[in-house]
Amino acid sequence: MAELDGKVAIVTGGAASIGAAITRQLHADGARVVIAARSPEKGAAIAAELGEGALFVATDITDDAALAALVARATDAFGRLDVVVNNACSYGDGGPATPRSTWLETLNVNAVSAAILGEIARPHLTATRGNIVNIGSISGRFAHVGRWAYPVSKATLAHLTRAQALDYAADGIRVNMVTLGHIWSDPFDGLTAGDRAHADRVSKDLNLIGRVADAAEVARVVAFVASDGASYMTGSETAVDGGYGMLGPERRVPLMPLLAGQG
Repeated sequence: MAELDGKVAIVTGGAASIGAAITRQLHADGARVVIAARSPEKGAAIAAELGEGALFVATDITDDAALAALVARATDAFGRLDVVVNNACSYGDGGPATPRSTWLETLNVNAVSAAILGEIARPHLTATRGNIVNIGSISGRFAHVGRWAYPVSKATLAHLTRAQALDYAADGIRVNMVTLGHIWSDPFDGLTAGDRAHADRVSKDLNLIGRVADAAEVARVVAFVASDGASYMTGSETAVDGGYGMLGPERRVPLMPLLAGQG
């Protein structure tokens, strides 16, 4: 379990799906958590569920004034800021036919907003020698058929992580990325009409664990990276992908026997 006692964290998109799991884990590990989300119903519900040490702030992360207000609410309520988790995400993507408006919206939510929030939070994170955790995706490392805008936005976030780590090091701020593979989350739930077993079957041959992950499995890694236990980590990418990223194009199929006519 990560030690986050006395820490204060902002989690964008922290009211639902993977973000909600991160919120719950950070809170369970002792952090006071500010839940930034657009949905008042979901945000208020998880804040009420967690009780003391949880605060919901309705936030449009593409609005700079809203981001400034978010940081101000966090520091006014809890007196400090130690961790920013950039989890909020847009999945807008039309592949090669993606219109400009969708390109700009996806990049704005997934990368630009993380950059702006980091800079607004920077003085407070400097004061606490805090850190930023950006939530990335395997889509930012590998080309996926028919998907352009979302993968490009996550590749951008990966490079932003390195740029932030470099420039913020002088302030004592660590910046890392947790890169996700196939996670049981709102998109997977929606695409499969809630059929987790089907999602596991589809994912089985695409990673070494042979299933999709639970959001709680992601949250535990995020909590560690955000904690003092990861004090010598910055500019890093930690994969929570079940081995997807190292499996390679041959997956589990041995090429040599096929070439030799043995399979």
